[in-house]
Amino acid sequence: MRSPLGGGIQIGPGGPLPPVTRSLLIINAVLFLLPLLLQMDTTAINRSFGFVPAEALGSGKVWMLVSYMFLHGSFGHLFMNMLMLWMFGTTVERQWGSKPFLWYYMVCGVGGAITTWVSGPSSMVPTIGASASVLGVLLAYAMMYPDRKVYIYFLFPVRMKYLMWGLAALNLFAAFNASQDGIAHFAHLGGMLFGWLYLKQDWRMGSMGRKMRARSARAKMDSHKRRAETSSLGRDEHMREVNRILEKINREGMDSLSQEELRILREASDR
Repeated sequence: MRSPLGGGIQIGPGGPLPPVTRSLLIINAVLFLLPLLLQMDTTAINRSFGFVPAEALGSGKVWMLVSYMFLHGSFGHLFMNMLMLWMFGTTVERQWGSKPFLWYYMVCGVGGAITTWVSGPSSMVPTIGASASVLGVLLAYAMMYPDRKVYIYFLFPVRMKYLMWGLAALNLFAAFNASQDGIAHFAHLGGMLFGWLYLKQDWRMGSMGRKMRARSARAKMDSHKRRAETSSLGRDEHMREVNRILEKINREGMDSLSQEELRILREASDR
C-alpha cells in the first residue's frame, strides 16, 4: 500500500497496532488454532457457532449472528482476512478511535449474517469467517481515501474506490449465478451494504449527519444554559430567604422560627 505520507511504498500501515485491531487478530488466530491443537471436531463447532440461517433466528440461536465471524475454515481463509484487517483496520481505528471502530466492525459482521439469512432463511449450511466485517472495513477505508492506491499481488496499482466497486461487482455476480465455490458472497455483500448504510448516516461521512449532530449539540447547550440560569435564580432566591430568617433570629430569637424556616436553615447549613 502506498505510504500515507507519499514517497515510496510500505507493506503495512506502520506504527503500533491499535487495541481493537490487535485484539481481533489475536482472538481470530486463537479460535482457529485452539480446536486444531486440542483435536476438536471443527465441523461440530461450525454447526454450533457458525451462522446457520434456519437455526440462528428460527430456533433462537441468536449468538450465531456474532460468533460466526470469529471462525475460519482454513489457514488461507484466516490469513487473507487478518491481512486485510491489519492493513486497513489499523488506519481506520486510528482515525476513528477504538470504540467506534469496534461498533462498526460488529455492525458489518451482523449485517453479513442478516443478508445471508434473507438470501436463504431455511438453509442449514453454516457460514463462517470475518469477511463481512473485513470488507466493511475496506469500504470505510475506501470512503476515507478513495484515490489511495493499493497494489494487487504487490504488482498492479488500483485506486481504493475502483477496488471496492470491483469487489462488489464480483460478489454480486457470483451470488446470483449459483456459484458453488464455497464462498459466502451474500455475507460479503451484506457487510459492504450495512457498512455503507452506516457510514452514510454517520457523522464521519455524511453532511446531513454532521448537520443533525450540530443541531443536537446546540439544543443540548441551550438546555444546559437554561438550566444553569434557572438554578442560579433559585440559589439567589434561596439565599434571600436564608438572610431573612437570620434577621428574624436576630430580632426574635430561634424560638420564633417555624418548622419550614428551620428546614430551610438546616439545608443552608448542610450546603
